[in-house]
Amino acid sequence: MREFLKSTRFKVLAAFIAFLVGIMIYALTKGGYSLSGVSFINTITKPFRFVSNSVAMKVESIGDKLQNSDDYYEENQQLKKQISELNKQLAGYDEMKTELEQLRKLVVIKDEHPDYVIPQPAEVLGYTANDPFHSFTIDRGYADDVKPYCPVATAEGLVGITIEVSEHSSLVRTILSPDLSVAVVCASTNADFGIIEGTVLAAADGNTKLSHLSLSNKVKKGDMMVTSGNSGLFPKGYAVGTVKEMGVETSGLSACAEIEPCSDITRLSTVFVITDFNGKEERADADTNLP
Repeated sequence: MREFLKSTRFKVLAAFIAFLVGIMIYALTKGGYSLSGVSFINTITKPFRFVSNSVAMKVESIGDKLQNSDDYYEENQQLKKQISELNKQLAGYDEMKTELEQLRKLVVIKDEHPDYVIPQPAEVLGYTANDPFHSFTIDRGYADDVKPYCPVATAEGLVGITIEVSEHSSLVRTILSPDLSVAVVCASTNADFGIIEGTVLAAADGNTKLSHLSLSNKVKKGDMMVTSGNSGLFPKGYAVGTVKEMGVETSGLSACAEIEPCSDITRLSTVFVITDFNGKEERADADTNLP
């Protein structure tokens, strides 16, 4: 002990303590205050009291969490349940909003075409697997007065025709298919007629093809093609698609064009089935390859 008191380490420590005490005395007396024994002790112990209070608050917080962990867990579960219920309500609101929007479109179609008979909007149940022409099934059938060869459309344009119908569902062949022919006319000229028939190449891009167009036609890119109504299968004047690119058949005998449908055939969720219209021809054995 005597050797430690004489050591350089002790002298440095003592000098450092003396320096700190001097600084505190100076700070307290600088403003004219006197340094009492109590204030001196408080000043010396202030850093230690600050640390001890922080540790005590930390320990108290941890203790509270451990003691009330069951309550916190139960509260967390209740909050999760409330969030789940709110999400369900939100999904219901979105579904209701979508349904109302479809009904609004249905009203618009009926206002524009009072001769159309259309049941409630049909939901697309799913697309046919491995079909490059994207045929799909809807939730409307004989129970909704839907029969084979009824036009299927959206508010934007024609998408196909029913080909197989059961009590509560129907299979729809789309305008992307080469097995469906639609007689159309250019809306801007009202004189250039052609036939829309799908091809594998066009369907790969979600498009279809316009064939049998006169070489002297005045159709140009961006023109709208609408149904001519000649076949009795489709109502007259319903939009089908716009001209994306003009061309000439390999035979050189007629012009052709790539048509972009008004509706994205590959991403349909709701459609309308037109069960009756002016000029409809009842053909239970209709060949849909003939307009």
